[in-house]
Amino acid sequence: MMNLYSGTTDPFSHRCRIVLFEKGMDFQVVDVDLFNKPEDIAVINPYNRVPVLVDRDLVLYEANIINEYIDERFPHPQLMPPDPLMRARARQLLHTLELELFSHIEALEKNQKGVDKPRAHVRDQLTQLAPIFAKQKFMLGDEFSMLDVAIAPLLWRLEHYAIELPKTAAPLAKYAERIFSRQGFIDALTPSERAMRR
Repeated sequence: MMNLYSGTTDPFSHRCRIVLFEKGMDFQVVDVDLFNKPEDIAVINPYNRVPVLVDRDLVLYEANIINEYIDERFPHPQLMPPDPLMRARARQLLHTLELELFSHIEALEKNQKGVDKPRAHVRDQLTQLAPIFAKQKFMLGDEFSMLDVAIAPLLWRLEHYAIELPKTAAPLAKYAERIFSRQGFIDALTPSERAMRR
């Protein structure tokens, strides 16, 4: 059985939980307290971070790598596009999301001085994405994909990070509600994550 070592409030672990629940697989989530990590995390991941997936002799870390492995190993429902061209575009967009949005997560999580700039940057980047959802249901069109998985934990945490979207981002807010109503998303939430939104 697969074990996912997952931070109970970590947005990257949240991505992996979403994929596992979307696939409806047999797996075990091992909750990790991010402020008091067990020593074995540093043993299985040299960067001493979560998420970590252990599947027999295979140990993977980094959410996107874990999620692509799960998607390839358990292809139904498929979350990466089957077409090589679309898959390359999806990977490029995932990389862009990492650089433009998720690189600011650490600053937002710590909520220290100077967090206003990353907060404004994330708000502005998300606002630029909003028009896409006036035309299509999900990030890549009509099908839920790995891109939706990637952005969902951030959208869930906007209130928690004190990011307020402008009215022009209304299509993005509707898109977020579509994702939040998916059973895979609901099942993937930890009690701590549920408490992030009123």
